[in-house]
Order: sequence, then C-alpha cells, then structure tokens
Amino acid sequence: MLKQRSLGRHGLTVAEIGFGTMGMTAFYGSGGSRDEHVAVIRRAHELGVTLFDTAELHNRGDGSNEIMLGEAVAPFRDEVQIATKFGFTYDDQGNSNGHDSSPANIRRVTENSLRHLGTDVIDVLYQHRQDPNVPVEDVAGTVKELIDEGKVRHFGLSEVGPETLRRAHAVQPVSVLQTEYSLFERGVEAEVLPAARELGIGFVPYSPLGRGFLTSAVRPAEEYEEDDFRRHDARWQGENYRTNKRAVDQLHELAATKGISAAQLALAWLLAQGDDVVPIPGTRTAARLEENLAAADVTLSPADLARIDEIIPHGAVGVRYTSEHLPTWV
Repeated sequence: MLKQRSLGRHGLTVAEIGFGTMGMTAFYGSGGSRDEHVAVIRRAHELGVTLFDTAELHNRGDGSNEIMLGEAVAPFRDEVQIATKFGFTYDDQGNSNGHDSSPANIRRVTENSLRHLGTDVIDVLYQHRQDPNVPVEDVAGTVKELIDEGKVRHFGLSEVGPETLRRAHAVQPVSVLQTEYSLFERGVEAEVLPAARELGIGFVPYSPLGRGFLTSAVRPAEEYEEDDFRRHDARWQGENYRTNKRAVDQLHELAATKGISAAQLALAWLLAQGDDVVPIPGTRTAARLEENLAAADVTLSPADLARIDEIIPHGAVGVRYTSEHLPTWV
C-alpha cells in the first residue's frame, strides 16, 4: 500500500503517487475505451492512489474527462482527492485558443466541474496557466471566495514562478504547485521548488515520465499518429531524439541492475527529491499502472542518484513546448 505524504503545510495529505487522466483524452492520440479508463482508475484506488487529476482542458469541450473521472470515483468519492483546473478559452472543437481567469469564468468553470464530476466540492482547484490580463491576486481572491463557500478545499497554481507564487499566496494560501518535472525537465529546481518549500506549498510534477520518453515504448516522432502530441514535441525530433534516446538507454541499463524498469527508476528519482513531492503519472492500462506504483518500493542509493545525474544532468535536449505554449515563469 502506498504511503501518505503531506503536500506542503496547508492540510493536503495524499498518497505518495497520484494519477493523471490527461492521457485518457485525444491529447496523446486514441487508445482505450471509457469503460477501460474507468476500470484503470478504480484499480488505482484499490492499489492506494488517492489523488486524481483532471482539467477543463482535458474535456475537449464536452466535459467528458471530468465526467469519466467522476463516474470512476463515485463509489469511493470520500476516500480520494479530485483536482481540476480552469483558465482557458476554447474554439468550436474544444481546443484551447486563449486565456480566461476572470472571476466570472473561474466561477463558471467551477460550477461546470462540480456538475461534471458529480461532487459537491473540488479538493484542489488549479489555475491551469497564468492569464496575462488578470492579476493573480484577483484569481486567488476568487478561489478564496469559493473555498469560503465550501465549493473548493485547496487552491493550486500550475506553471508559475516564485514572484507569482508569493503574490497569490499572500491573498489565499496556495496548497500545491503543479509543474512539469522529471529527469527530462528539471527547470523548477533552481528557483521554483525552493520558493514553494519556503511557503509550505506541496509540489505535484506532471509528465513525470517525460511524456512517455522515460518508458520502454518510445519511438521517433514520425511513428506517432498525426494527432499525438509527441509527433510535434521537439524532444522527439531528429538528433534531439537520438541524443535523448541514448540517455534513456543508459537509464534502462542502470534500472536493469536494480531489477526495475526505467519508468520505475524515473518515478523513484522524483520521490527521492522530497517528501513534499507527489508525481501524477497517467496510463491507460492496469499493467502500466501497477508498474508505476511499484516505484514507491524502490530505494535509490546515493551512488544511484549520482549515476543518474551523470547520465542526464540537465534534462532532455529540446524545449518541452512550442514557443506559443511555453510558460514564462515570473
């Protein structure tokens, strides 16, 4: 059974590995049915997972991801924490095309999420991305009102820098910060993670397996479906792919000496970064789920950690987003 971790100092306690549902949308191409997704989520609960992560963005305009998650956790809703997010505008196909963290939109999205999830309270409500037109103080103030009204339990931010984190925290304590963090993406280590710890804010790494690159199933960009995000990710392109693949091959070799997979090695590395870190790997299969959760039983020695730093000291080669989607931390 997974151990519990305190995500910061603001009363949010969850199992040490969570579950991200983004892969259960078209974002990573097609795969798996709704019933299969529900079954995997329920298996995650059986194995001790308590934090389940979704977002308005994952719905593709029809509420589908939140509805699926709500259905899956309904039999044990009081035993788990649900996190969801607001902050975008969308075109007719449900694709994001702008930001909107206005108080009115935050309230609209929250009410929709409560209905989609079939719950009367959201455990963690994140601003998904900063809105350049809305001061974060206004965002924090609106979420504070929702907390006071009993519709939300904890305030979260995603992909923000230390200054924004401090400004928001001064209005409404931020319980948790979610940002991409993995052996492939280590940008948070210099300033963001230290600021979160200073403020007592827990940290939830998304894409903890480098969007699948840190698994055994990685392929070059051109071998993925056209609608798969990885087909256009710089880390999968040409020489970047070959360089990153060489590093991952060495991680596989190190993992093999410990009788584990490279994915388990990557998750164990994240867990070793601090007791306030709770990664949220996603998967569509029970077998991969069980593999991921077994990482909690892996102990990495100082020599293991040093070897990992030798193999991949600064993360992957290639930016993690295209320029129009790359967050700017302030």
